[in-house]
Amino acid sequence: MGSCGTVGPVRARYLVFFQYLGTDFNGVAAVRGNHRAVGVQNFLEEAAKRLNSVEPVRFTISSRTDAGVHALSNAAHLDICRRSGLPPYSPEVVTQALNTHLKHRDIRVLKAFRVPNDFHARRAATSRTYLYRLATGCSWPDQLPVFEQNVCWALQTKCLDVAAMQEAAQHLVGTHDFSAFQSAGSPTTNPVRTLRRVSVSSGPASLFALPQESRKLQFWTLEFESQSFLYRQVRRMTAVLVAVGQGTLTPTQVKAILESQDPLGKYQTRVAPARGLFLKSVLYDDFGPTS
Repeated sequence: MGSCGTVGPVRARYLVFFQYLGTDFNGVAAVRGNHRAVGVQNFLEEAAKRLNSVEPVRFTISSRTDAGVHALSNAAHLDICRRSGLPPYSPEVVTQALNTHLKHRDIRVLKAFRVPNDFHARRAATSRTYLYRLATGCSWPDQLPVFEQNVCWALQTKCLDVAAMQEAAQHLVGTHDFSAFQSAGSPTTNPVRTLRRVSVSSGPASLFALPQESRKLQFWTLEFESQSFLYRQVRRMTAVLVAVGQGTLTPTQVKAILESQDPLGKYQTRVAPARGLFLKSVLYDDFGPTS
């Protein structure tokens, strides 16, 4: 294991999995020097101060999420350097300490693992899955139960052509140049990604809807799996698939949009709202919440 300085303390690296409700945050990444905006990472690093590392603890986030986007399970690695002679913390202690000292109730650390000092949470991830929740049957968005309003996209339509959406989704599966679904500001220069899976299915009924509302409301779930995604790729693909479900686009047009590689076309500039998007999982070969 690596040293934290020239002599003495020993650095221990951990992989932590954590979840958050993204409504109150300016995304997952830390916001530096702006007291009006805050990221999930700010709270994690503040809690980590109580671990008494001799060097500041910084979280390297696996998957960046935008303001308002949620995570059922995101991941990050961090280094903790204890004073000379003190053994590294166990993963269980790291998990408990972070949860004890987190100052925002919308964040929870799920599990921690001790990993090699050259492990990198972003580069080592083998799979990422995003989930998007839709609701139909609302004449107006404010007719959605208040408990659902920040965690799904309420469509002002009674139904969706799910079969057409599923057909359109298959045009996106595989290795493609996804430039048409990339928003400006992406840090990557390579728009080629391999989308392993896209699914469109009926979601479970809401536990928060009254019986008279449940008869009208229908929830739907879209899932996207890839090793990595472009900036806002999932929200742009979702918006196009919703347009297919509403009859505005055909599955063949989705194929044409993909092949156009044009991010500024008439339909591909649409972006689904952040509130319906969840990072469902980040997977690694040897580590995970269920290991």
